Amino acid sequence: MTTTSRVDGRFSDPGATGDTWVEVTERLAAAQIAWIGTVRTDGRPHLTPLVTVWFDGALHFCTGADEQKRRNLAHDARMLVLVGTGSASWDDGADVVVEGRAERVTDPATLDRLAEAWRGRWDGRWRFEVEDGAFTDGHGPALVHRVAPDKVLSFGRGETFHQTRHEPPAPEGGTR
Repeated sequence: MTTTSRVDGRFSDPGATGDTWVEVTERLAAAQIAWIGTVRTDGRPHLTPLVTVWFDGALHFCTGADEQKRRNLAHDARMLVLVGTGSASWDDGADVVVEGRAERVTDPATLDRLAEAWRGRWDGRWRFEVEDGAFTDGHGPALVHRVAPDKVLSFGRGETFHQTRHEPPAPEGGTR
């Protein structure tokens, strides 16, 4: 199955072609920072920047067990992830918003592969080891989460403005 992508004409210039799914996943893979949005138990929003890794068709991030975002996810796993590229100006750049549910990753083999992906990013300072179903770097455990996208919106600004909706296929054997 393939990802369904379509330009939303309500929010796009006439004739805009939008982004392909390949372009969107390349942006997600190249992003150095993403904004992670969760909801507190009292309904208030919580937003924080984090380093992420696009790996095996999903965004991954890690957080300490006592951090606000982890407490929020224990209550409600639904979340938004915003990746901005280009600039914050009106007429330049591109943004990607991922909607999905965060799931904790504890499988040692998967964590080993993710730790290697983190080591290969940025300037090499994200050097995690795997221990007891989490990352560790000498500062306590970092719980790893996977966000498989339910829906992705990509926004282009510049000569042509567009909003494109991407719906990845449901995971094998699952539904969204």
